[in-house]
Amino acid sequence: MTGDKQQTVAEQIRTGLQALTATEQKAARTLLASYPVTGLETVAEFARHASVSAPTILRFIAKLGFDSYPDFQRTLRAELNAQLATPLAKRDAPPEPAAGGGAGAGSGGERAFLERFRAALDDNITQTFALLPPGEFEATVDLIAQTRARIHVIGGRFTDALARYLSAHLRIVRPGVVHLVGQSDNWRDQMLDITRRDLLIVFDIRRYQEDLARLAAVAAKRNVPIVLLTDQWLSPIAAHARHVLAARVAAPSNWDSSVALLALVEALVAATTEAMWDSARPRIDALEELRNG
Repeated sequence: MTGDKQQTVAEQIRTGLQALTATEQKAARTLLASYPVTGLETVAEFARHASVSAPTILRFIAKLGFDSYPDFQRTLRAELNAQLATPLAKRDAPPEPAAGGGAGAGSGGERAFLERFRAALDDNITQTFALLPPGEFEATVDLIAQTRARIHVIGGRFTDALARYLSAHLRIVRPGVVHLVGQSDNWRDQMLDITRRDLLIVFDIRRYQEDLARLAAVAAKRNVPIVLLTDQWLSPIAAHARHVLAARVAAPSNWDSSVALLALVEALVAATTEAMWDSARPRIDALEELRNG
């Protein structure tokens, strides 16, 4: 495991976990369970929370590619600032004016912006798929396909559209898919009957929603398996999740991009449909009959 400045620390850990020793893995899982807060503590406090020695923490940090513990903490602080960034803070600078003015210059400026934006989205998708931990995607598909009870899907202020999109597709290929909607107080009502045989799929990207975190905590107490789709900095819900699929969301904009998350959703839909094809095909046939009257 070596430092890759294109990756967040969490991504480096999740993709290289198997290369660590048993004690280093304890340190890694402790950090991921309370990311990035544990890493901002002293070496001694980090070691105490992970129940390992201080030298183990320093070896773990070195394997991440950091020259020192302060260097590691500076990176975590930068990530924390990115997590908390508001739309106003994401605006690096106003666009440069097109030289010469006029319609032609404006058109060229628009083309330059669109190319820059397209390149950022392409990179988000490429990095998202390249950095998925081995087996995490397949394990998520297996869980969706094998869950015998209900699948509950929910998203945040902007990502609930993706939750609705995923649930609409999954309802076609399998029964028992529920999209949790409405005010957060209503979510508690829908949690009354959730059991460990169910599955909760949560979308949560920066700025992370406390109500979603509370919902996930309730599900975790009931031993409900959770799949989290989040950004590269990891929602706090990752501490409760059995599987985490992280996507790149940053874009040259005041707003985050959901394109890579949508790509992950469509990959999940395609892989789940293939995995459940024997049972999904009769459902799709029946749906076509209903459409044909």
